[in-house]
Amino acid sequence: MIAIVGVGRTKFGELFEKQPEELIEEAGLMALESAGVEKKELKACFLADYFLPLTNKIGVEEGMLAEMLGTNIPMEKFRSFNGALANAANALELKKYDVVLVGGLEKMTDRLDKIRDDLMILEDPWSFHTGATPEANHELLAKEYMKPLSAEERNKFLHALGWISVKNHGNALKNEYAHFRRKINLEDVLKARSKGRVLGMYDFAPISDGATALIATRPELADCFEEKIYLVASGSATDYLSYHAREERNSLRAVKLACATALHQLKNLIGETPDRLLNKIKIVETYDQSTLLELLSLEDLGFVERGKAWKIVFESLEGINKFPAPYKTEAGEIYFNTNGGLKADGNPLGATGGAQVFEIFRQLTGKAGEMQVDTEYALSLELEGFGTKAYVNIFSKA
Repeated sequence: MIAIVGVGRTKFGELFEKQPEELIEEAGLMALESAGVEKKELKACFLADYFLPLTNKIGVEEGMLAEMLGTNIPMEKFRSFNGALANAANALELKKYDVVLVGGLEKMTDRLDKIRDDLMILEDPWSFHTGATPEANHELLAKEYMKPLSAEERNKFLHALGWISVKNHGNALKNEYAHFRRKINLEDVLKARSKGRVLGMYDFAPISDGATALIATRPELADCFEEKIYLVASGSATDYLSYHAREERNSLRAVKLACATALHQLKNLIGETPDRLLNKIKIVETYDQSTLLELLSLEDLGFVERGKAWKIVFESLEGINKFPAPYKTEAGEIYFNTNGGLKADGNPLGATGGAQVFEIFRQLTGKAGEMQVDTEYALSLELEGFGTKAYVNIFSKA
């Protein structure tokens, strides 16, 4: 368990006018101010990015951060924000450090054409060598999921995916940092799909620039901070890199395994069964690289029975015009992606997981304004690649 005592972020979007150093400085200073911590109090830093050496010719990123902070403390670099957070948590739990900064950064939009191949290799090199795009596996997974459905059910499934996009764009209207703050309707989503395709332009998250940061400490040191939430359980798991080689091709096995690990940790902490623990979670920030992945995460995280998520989504969201809009499950209402998710908030890969924590921090500290949801627990899911690696974190107010 660790305490998160401050968070910060930039706006996500096509930030051509800002350099990577400016972005991480903005997010980091906001996190420091949020926590009431000075630079000199930091004992270590953990930074995440996928592509800075390619997009901005920045080599040892730790050196950039050391120069900006004016310090020579230990620093490490990772791919995803949750990879950085997991290692920071391990160090704090071992009492190596008192106060650390975890940051994420990406500057992708002005060189997207140069890294398109690299994005596909992250997803699945086998598919890359057959000429597929990063969106291809999502389409294959969607068609695999649809196989058992009747014609009428398939139509509702397609509309359910559309309503997810509508919901997330609606949620982002109240998010001042979001890449897209524009309302869309179901017709917009359906018209953007090519004939014979399940997914279209409005079903996928954009490529974004941006940075996020948080300040973390050990729980016994958290009382002196005004605001804090606790990372009380976490799990990670992996699956085969190539989608076609996996045993399960209508779900993401790594998500299920990571969630089971996190729930087991929480069970040991508070002594309740996984089903009862899931019932306590009312906010989920999930990794919706596509609308399909948000739908699947309802099942893979255990909130909905296998093969039933499309029905829950359709019945919960059909005709929505008020946000945030919950999924209505047997266990009660659950709010997914109250910040707009990757779909509308944006997806600067190395920083994306930090935006999820930023939203959860606001929700659990009662600072979410019109989007506020009352809950004691929240969950985040971040993926690396196309479900190749999954991180599941559970956060608590206390």
